[in-house]
Amino acid sequence: MAGPVHVASGVVKDYPGKMTLYVFMACMIAATGGLIFGYDIGISGGVTSMTPFLHKFFPSVEQKLLADHSVNQYCKFDSETLTLFTSSLYLAALIASFVAATVTRKFGRKITMLIGGSVFFVGAAINGFAKDVAMLIIGRVLLGIGVGFANQSVPVYLSEMAPPKLRGRLNIVFQLMITIGILAANLINYGTAKIRGGYGWRISLGLACVPALIITIGSLFLPDTPNSLIERRHPDKAKAMLCRIRGTSDVHEEYQDLVVASQASQSVEHPWRNILKRKYRAQLVMALMIPFFQQLTGINVIMFYAPVLFKTIGFGDNASLFSAVISGIVNVIATVLSIFTVDRWGRRFLFLEGGFQMLICQVAIGVLIAIKFGTTGVGTFSKGYAGLVVALICIYVAGFAWSWGPLGWLVPSEIFPLEIRSAGQSINVGVNMIFTFIIAQIFLKLLCHFKFGLFFFFAGWVVVMTIFIYYFLPETKNVPIEEMALVWKKHWFWKRYVGDEDVEVELENGSNV
Repeated sequence: MAGPVHVASGVVKDYPGKMTLYVFMACMIAATGGLIFGYDIGISGGVTSMTPFLHKFFPSVEQKLLADHSVNQYCKFDSETLTLFTSSLYLAALIASFVAATVTRKFGRKITMLIGGSVFFVGAAINGFAKDVAMLIIGRVLLGIGVGFANQSVPVYLSEMAPPKLRGRLNIVFQLMITIGILAANLINYGTAKIRGGYGWRISLGLACVPALIITIGSLFLPDTPNSLIERRHPDKAKAMLCRIRGTSDVHEEYQDLVVASQASQSVEHPWRNILKRKYRAQLVMALMIPFFQQLTGINVIMFYAPVLFKTIGFGDNASLFSAVISGIVNVIATVLSIFTVDRWGRRFLFLEGGFQMLICQVAIGVLIAIKFGTTGVGTFSKGYAGLVVALICIYVAGFAWSWGPLGWLVPSEIFPLEIRSAGQSINVGVNMIFTFIIAQIFLKLLCHFKFGLFFFFAGWVVVMTIFIYYFLPETKNVPIEEMALVWKKHWFWKRYVGDEDVEVELENGSNV
């Protein structure tokens, strides 16, 4: 069988222009949409480990938590209602992402961000003032709608605004904002958990209004992307915007490529039906498999259940929250490293290295927990042993943060042609959310039944996804979005689905200028 093909950069066009301050600021503002997603991931695990929060809403879990260490540590937090609180957001985000696809295409990317931030703000306020579980769930659903709209629009916006050579690092700023949101949430949880009076959880949940306001207000000042303006039939504004964001008037070639792509887009009345065509098979598979695999790395087990997980394996209240802060800091630093390497080393290298790193750590963590807790779940960690587990978790988080974390959003957002881009990104977000929902809903039960084997379960999936990337994902760094068909045509496997006539449009772009 043929091996994977690395598509060298330099085969495709190199448009004139540079990174402008205008593009940088627009991308920084848009990327703050990741703050709302990250903050929620970090805050959920923290408040669900706070005794006052559990006492008010989940007393049965509190009773298990307060039991002595002779109780099975794996099953202390096993509660369907508690997991529904966490996972309801992702089900709502799944549904919202498909609605957001239509809004993004018809009204633009910035409007979608505005709606997402506004709805998230309302959900955060309801959660902060929650009186019962019903209010919590309603708030979580609204948060989910906000996340669905933001996650659908922000990566597409960043990919369209960025110069091709810098698309990777600018898009990864979205993931950086997610990690900053997680870290901020962990720090806030660490502080509010110490508040006397038992209302610290309200502050943690209510402060989600802050990142919501940032993206809501910020979106009001964002420019539309040239791609969106052309798609919505504002050609003069689109050309003027392209000149501004590239810092040059020599944009004729890139503009013509966008126009040709838009003409193809306008001819497509049903993008959801069109995305099923044979020539888009590669992009569709990636939009399905990459977010699917991203969730099966096990990262969300660490991120939104980190304090619960650390508490389960023997850490005290403050120690579990502090350990989550440490892993959050590592997450941010590693994502920054990814920003400076993704356009130099490429997507494939980071995917493969990160997979190997996560695999080693997951197996090691599983072995350490097995030695101490076995299958009974009865036992404790010494400080040294616990420190080793935290170190391994941090190395694992670093591996994810410079590979599957940012690239899980970057690659799907950059591979679709304009005519199916909104639909493709909705599939990406939808698959991501549905598997985040499933894992969030069943994780605590899996932990209770799989015990230490849960880490081996996720390790097995990391092996599968790393092999998938090695054989089926071509390198996409430095390739203009509108010429991505050339990449699939050169790939050893996907070339059978892309005919010469499908690539001709890309080649004609150069002759039409």
